[in-house]
Amino acid sequence: MNQSSKRPVKHLRWWIISLVTLGTVLNYLARSTLSVAAPTLKDELGMSTQAYSYVVLAFQLAYTVMQTVAGTVLDLLGTRLGFFLFAIGWALSNMAHGLASTWQGLAFFRGLLGATEAAAIPAGAKSVSEWFPARERPLATSAFQMGTSVGAIAAPPLVVFCILTWGWQSAFLITGALSLVWAMVWWFGYETPQRHSRLSDEERLKIEAGQGGEGADQRPATRSAVLKSREFWAIAIPRFFAEPAWQTFNFFIPLYLVAVWKLDLKSVALWAWMPFVAADLGSLAAGLVPPWLMRKGASVLSSRKITMSIGAVCMIGPACIGLASSPGLAIALFCVGGFAHQMLNGALITLCSDVFDSRMVGTASGMAGTMAWIGGMLFTLLIGQSADAYGYGPLFVALGVLDLIGMAVLWVLLKSQKEDSTPRA
Repeated sequence: MNQSSKRPVKHLRWWIISLVTLGTVLNYLARSTLSVAAPTLKDELGMSTQAYSYVVLAFQLAYTVMQTVAGTVLDLLGTRLGFFLFAIGWALSNMAHGLASTWQGLAFFRGLLGATEAAAIPAGAKSVSEWFPARERPLATSAFQMGTSVGAIAAPPLVVFCILTWGWQSAFLITGALSLVWAMVWWFGYETPQRHSRLSDEERLKIEAGQGGEGADQRPATRSAVLKSREFWAIAIPRFFAEPAWQTFNFFIPLYLVAVWKLDLKSVALWAWMPFVAADLGSLAAGLVPPWLMRKGASVLSSRKITMSIGAVCMIGPACIGLASSPGLAIALFCVGGFAHQMLNGALITLCSDVFDSRMVGTASGMAGTMAWIGGMLFTLLIGQSADAYGYGPLFVALGVLDLIGMAVLWVLLKSQKEDSTPRA
């Protein structure tokens, strides 16, 4: 029953996912600030590419460890309180970057940011599991996943403007302050469907009726059951192989453009946002392709696997960046990579809502995220050790190969259940 007599909001679930998406935008705006400011910070703080990779690694290490912790906290405290606390944390941590005077200090604040930002994707997946029927989850997931790209798109022009106008410290202060404002909006705007006072009875019934999925009565409902399940590793291992691409795009595109093509900061701002527009299109594809496949007769799980596979094959494009003859062609191939990664990653994130009990979606998504970030962290170490010596070309080839391996693992490990009873879009 509704908790008050307030007038219901029509299609409230889509307003809710819009709020989640805005949080994801600001989360990625905060984390992308460093990559855009990196050429300036290398000069200001005397950082080598290897030292910069250690700063990135501090974020990745903290994020990797905290993904599992954050997912568990979200399941224990609930999405509303848990995500609010983490948002306050990442806002303050990002603002603190402006206090750094050495790369070691920058790495410390970067670690704090990674620890607090780790809740974003588990919180998004948990919100989708709470608010959406199974057939709408791909589109809802793609919506909040698009926020990751929008944040990265907004970062180059905003951060460059701040650096050129007020200095590099201002970029971190402003992007952090925006997250503080969002945290307050989240606190007053989010509740579960069971408790939200503005949800109509009709929409609540629609959400509850569509909560089932393949093997719903057999979904793992404890942490140990999740870890022992074949489904978890079918998601976690491909995410391990996929994450290096996205982290490379987020953290190294500006440095690549400066190191290989000798572009200045204004030129970086002109080019660096483009792959993330393509990534938004990939997120949209991850939301639209599975329902279309289901209308053609595919099961829920098969629709996700096919979508992931299309993205993995498209990753052949960025594998060829080392052959680019101009910065424009390199950016075009980065665009293919952004589209491909967000398409395949959207399918993998949605699978957590499809195969795990709603009480464990945050935990499962967080643990899979930990696996993903271990992969990203290891690849960042590889970049730091080899980019200056051997160039970026071989690293881009590796990104494409890793996603094809992840595709094969997904098909081998994830088997559809109850095909005949699968809900259709």
